[in-house]
Amino acid sequence: MTGTGTGTGTCPATTGPAGTPVTLLIADDDEVTRSGLCTLLAAQPGIAVVGEAGDGVEAVEQVRRLRPDVVLMDVRMPRRNGIEATRQLLAEPTMAEPPKVVVITTFENDDYVTAALSAGASGFVLKRLPVRQIAEAVRVVAAGEAILFPAALRRMVTPRPLASAEALPKAALTGREEEVLRLMATGMSNPEIAESLTVSLETAKTHVGNVLTKLGAQNRTHAVVIAYESGLVVPGVTG
Repeated sequence: MTGTGTGTGTCPATTGPAGTPVTLLIADDDEVTRSGLCTLLAAQPGIAVVGEAGDGVEAVEQVRRLRPDVVLMDVRMPRRNGIEATRQLLAEPTMAEPPKVVVITTFENDDYVTAALSAGASGFVLKRLPVRQIAEAVRVVAAGEAILFPAALRRMVTPRPLASAEALPKAALTGREEEVLRLMATGMSNPEIAESLTVSLETAKTHVGNVLTKLGAQNRTHAVVIAYESGLVVPGVTG
């Protein structure tokens, strides 16, 4: 059953055992799927489902009204798809802090997912995952991290056969920053990067921040997509 513009924002909100809950908006054009996600995620600790939307246009409108921390965004929706809705939300001039976007999809190799990540989504989850894993993804991105699945990204993006020196001529990454980006592409966290390079955590964070700035990337996931698509990182090659 599919609806357009049918979100009503009637999901019951719950609060976690400690602290302020993460507020969540669910956008999916399938009413059954949306309702199920709404009910299941509202029962998860630390999450308050504050609204829902049946398409991308309504998702943007609901975000402006409800100001959720995170949007769980389907990509294939009528009127405005999740890619365009994500791009619009992250460039929204009326919000000092736009919501984090987690793309939810049925297929790992969905071309729309790569486009949504490039538009600034913080990561993606599969609809078939247990609800506790989807809830954890929501909590992780709300905390400022990215949901990164390197193996899945390698299957989705198509690297161009460019040499490293040619890959990102405008970014002017240093040799160390390219090394950091390659480690990011393996899914390493900042502490893991610091350990791998035998540097302090603050130094690793500085390198990661410089990489994001130079690439013009919205987040770590976007940076890794750029790395694969530019040819700087080649699937199956880690050295």
